[in-house]
Amino acid sequence: MSPVQLAVLIIAIALAFDYINGFHDAANSIATIVATRVLSPGQAVLWAAFFNFVAAFLFGTAVAKTVGKGFVNLDLVTPYVIMAGLAGAVIWDLITWWLALPTSSSHALIGGYAGAAVAHASIVRGVAHSFEGLIAGKWSLTVLFIFVAPLIGMVSAYALMVGVYWLFRRATPSKMDSWFRRLQLISAASFSLSHGSNDAQKTMGIVTGVLVASGFQKDFEIHIWVILAAHAAIALGTLSGGWRIVRTMGTRLTRLKPRSGFCAETGAAGAVLLATSMGLPVSTTHAIAGAIAGVGSIQRLKAVRWGIAANIMWAWVLTIPMAALIAWMAFFLLHAAIGA
Repeated sequence: MSPVQLAVLIIAIALAFDYINGFHDAANSIATIVATRVLSPGQAVLWAAFFNFVAAFLFGTAVAKTVGKGFVNLDLVTPYVIMAGLAGAVIWDLITWWLALPTSSSHALIGGYAGAAVAHASIVRGVAHSFEGLIAGKWSLTVLFIFVAPLIGMVSAYALMVGVYWLFRRATPSKMDSWFRRLQLISAASFSLSHGSNDAQKTMGIVTGVLVASGFQKDFEIHIWVILAAHAAIALGTLSGGWRIVRTMGTRLTRLKPRSGFCAETGAAGAVLLATSMGLPVSTTHAIAGAIAGVGSIQRLKAVRWGIAANIMWAWVLTIPMAALIAWMAFFLLHAAIGA
């Protein structure tokens, strides 16, 4: 296979991952607005997909640069490292989608990328130097945000609910919901924008990494066609839905009303946009799950099904190491088969 053919193949796989990210994470964008019956599932995915794509024109590329060159030593990155990393992310995403667990595509991607880089470093520099494939830099903040993002979402959503109840203390519940059925359109759009702003950038970083590793460009500049392709792929994935996870996020974790859906989406959007402004790849899944738990606990702690929340948390913790392990094995298989 020629270098051009290999690069095209890996870019296609990266965009396929972005598409899978869209339908895997579609539940994050639409679960609350579907659960509150503000929009039908069909209307909700159209709404979310549109704002996923619009995000391409509103935000920079700081997250893309972090993913592409902030986690892995570029001296050890080859097209096959990226291919194996994508394999780890895609396989883990599909496993958790099948199990209806709303895990993080973001963390699956960086975990897979890291696992493949470690495998390559162990072959090139020896097992003792395996972790030279990684750059410490952003890892600590990214791992920290596994726990911080849902907490920010939870606290923000809880505070918003307190504010809503105070502002509407003289209104009937039906009057409140008539207002928030309209406002939830805005909050859902905000969350979809934040989703597109962070998640699509990860694929931009990977695609640009392929171009650099293949020698088609020297610097890590992210071109406009890469930006548009990544946002189009995630928007198309969102259009495909993610119905298995919608039920977990929108109905099983806690019961939602338009006012609580609005607060959950707004709180989660704030957490994701904060991370985007810091150039950190954060999980929209973590943010919205924390926010939903926050609005659920405003009534009483038992309103949140903490057993389901614990299962989701275990999936979060396992995502980076499991995607890394799958990618590590994938790279060794490629090495054994074609000497990658």
